[in-house]
Amino acid sequence: MVKVATTKSQRKLFFNLRKYKKSLTWFTPDEIAMVARELNVSPKDVEEMEQRMIGSDVAFDGYDDPADDDTPQNVPALYLEDKSSDFARNIEGASENSFALSSLEKALGKLDERSRYIIQRRWFDENNAALQELAEHLGVSAERVRQLEKGALEKLKSMIGVNLDPEDLG
Repeated sequence: MVKVATTKSQRKLFFNLRKYKKSLTWFTPDEIAMVARELNVSPKDVEEMEQRMIGSDVAFDGYDDPADDDTPQNVPALYLEDKSSDFARNIEGASENSFALSSLEKALGKLDERSRYIIQRRWFDENNAALQELAEHLGVSAERVRQLEKGALEKLKSMIGVNLDPEDLG
């Protein structure tokens, strides 16, 4: 069970709200205002507690009767799943990552030395190099380094056969 009331005003509401309920229907705005005034709480608190109290108990996995095999689609167990404990998915993800890394390494190996150097320094080094820094090292303009980088990324994309977004690299 989950606690319905945790603060003093919520506990006061929880224990007194039933006596103010005249029917099984929702409170009207006037009734909400009256209860809030008499219990010295906000109308918002009254509405929230009413919603909590009207809600019914739900089994975590949706099975009130273990013999019943018709699980409801909207049960906590379905949206509170710990996906990190899905071993098959984890192994599949690791395999995909390994394949992608292997493909990227092969594609990088097919680039010319200057393009590979630019991509390595711009996207894979711990401290990514600025265009100007690479331009000074290579003896070309920063614009030329940008053009070389763009061309190298296009080549990598075509060799790997995926949508390669520079943001995904860094």
